[in-house]
Amino acid sequence: MTRIAFIGAGSVEFTRNLLGDFLDFPELHDVEIALHDIDADRLATAEAMARYVASERGASPRIASHLDRREAIDGSDFVLNMVQIGGHEATLLDFEIPARYGLRQTIADTLGIGGIFRTLRTAPIMLALGNEMAELCPPNAWLLNYTNPMAMLCWLVYAGTPTQNVVGLCHSVQNTTEDLCEILGVPEDEVTVLSAGVNHQAFFLRFEHGGESLYPRLDARLAADPELQRRVRFALYERLGYFPTESSEHAAEYVPWFMHHDEELELYRIPVGEYIRRSERNVGRYEDVKAALARGEAVPLPRSNEYASLIVHAMVTGEPRVIYGNVRNDGLIPNLPDGACVEVPCVVDRTGLRPTPVLDYPPHLAALNRTFLNPVELTVRAVLEERPDFVRHAAMLDPNAAATLTLDEIDALCDELTAAHGDALPASLRKELIRT
Repeated sequence: MTRIAFIGAGSVEFTRNLLGDFLDFPELHDVEIALHDIDADRLATAEAMARYVASERGASPRIASHLDRREAIDGSDFVLNMVQIGGHEATLLDFEIPARYGLRQTIADTLGIGGIFRTLRTAPIMLALGNEMAELCPPNAWLLNYTNPMAMLCWLVYAGTPTQNVVGLCHSVQNTTEDLCEILGVPEDEVTVLSAGVNHQAFFLRFEHGGESLYPRLDARLAADPELQRRVRFALYERLGYFPTESSEHAAEYVPWFMHHDEELELYRIPVGEYIRRSERNVGRYEDVKAALARGEAVPLPRSNEYASLIVHAMVTGEPRVIYGNVRNDGLIPNLPDGACVEVPCVVDRTGLRPTPVLDYPPHLAALNRTFLNPVELTVRAVLEERPDFVRHAAMLDPNAAATLTLDEIDALCDELTAAHGDALPASLRKELIRT
């Protein structure tokens, strides 16, 4: 029997979506579901949701809840990670302290100061997860990671633990395809896409319908629509020639050209502090879902566009799928650093997951990605090599921080965030970096 562990199952809405996807496949109706969370209340709600989803799908999975992570992982063929270490309170620290220094952020979960410190407080659990999987799971088990920062956390696991079957999963490619098809009025299932790069900074190298590029039609649509011209990702597309996979609010904080300029914030309608609002909504949604389950009310179960169920179904049944995964760069994109975590097409079937090389990746896109990967690599090395100075170096090389702050301000900001997060950070990185 296939066993799937959900780590961070208290993210109830996400658990609902993924479970609904899994149990939508008749071949997965009898899987074993192991739910884990450190919050007993959220775990109980997750189990109630799992049993509701199973009933609605007409499935009969074995469902069990575990406050002990090792119990959930033990014997699992697939481990889904969706933890958020520190929750809403840690998110507030990542926004409010940098804001006092004049550093603006939108999402702060992937790169920048927020991404760096989110990685540092998530690193202990990622390393533990990789080591526990190597000890407790079958040799061909897979870690399917949904937690951000995607590139940093996947890199940490395959570089810092024996677990090598690691793939990071996102919905950027799916959502971008859907958005562009809606803009152009083209059926999504008739479109061919080839995307590559790094997570949250990948690009559509091919975007075609009926064998013809859709880029000329997109150019005409952009030229005729002033509203599209006020979106960051379209501004990047105009200059780079390839459409970015990430939303405008994400993309704005990965480059040095937007966040420090009041007029650019207004022109491109960039929502500073956006993730705080999303985080607050997520807290409220959890309470709403918990209450709905307690009252026996119906909960919507639409199929999502997430890849996890497609991967599991392909490996269990042998039916091949193509997904976009974040994996180790072993020559997959030659002009990006070896060992970095890159996002490329992957073929999945009964034999496993096989990334597809993208050998002719455009050099200017690779150059931009390298500015993204510099703080990513240094943050990973800070954890694995126990080098707190690399935390400061990562912050110095972050495009948004470098465009906004002086070196002294970056030093002081890193020190203050290190003190604020305290025991959530790896012990070797808790000491102050430069000065109080």
